[in-house]
This record gives sequence, C-alpha cells and structure tokens, in this order.
Amino acid sequence: METKSDELATVGAVATLKIELRSTITCPECGNVETETMPTDACQWFYDCKGCAAVLKPKSGDCCVYCSYADIPCPPIQAGDGCCD
Repeated sequence: METKSDELATVGAVATLKIELRSTITCPECGNVETETMPTDACQWFYDCKGCAAVLKPKSGDCCVYCSYADIPCPPIQAGDGCCD
C-alpha cells in the first residue's frame, strides 16, 4: 500500500523523502531571482548571478550556494545527509 504526503512517501514499511531538484536562488547583491535545477552529483560552490554577474559563494557554515541563497536546500541536505562528505 502506498500513501503520499508533500514531504514523505511511504511504500510498504519503507519511508522515502521527496527530494526537490528545482530551487529559486536570490542574489544578495541585486535581488535577481532565478529558478535553477540543482546538481545531484556535486556541490555547487559558485553561482554567477544572471542579473549583475556577481559570483556567489556559500556563506560560512553552509555547504553550497543553494543552502545559502535559495528557497530549497541542496538534495543531500534535504535527504538528511551531509553535503559533499
């Protein structure tokens, strides 16, 4: 039996998280907003703003630019794992 919610899908006795791959990143310099597809096989340490060309880097303590500047954190963090371990 399968039941689903926004955050959790249960299949039989195994629970799996729904990982979002699209995230909206906001430039702290100019406020430009872009929705991007996050990589699943690597951390993204740099992001070139399409509005002002600023190069975004993760804030201290964050693993990637999505964890610092986006509305949804990177896939490993969503899954409860460490990022890029």
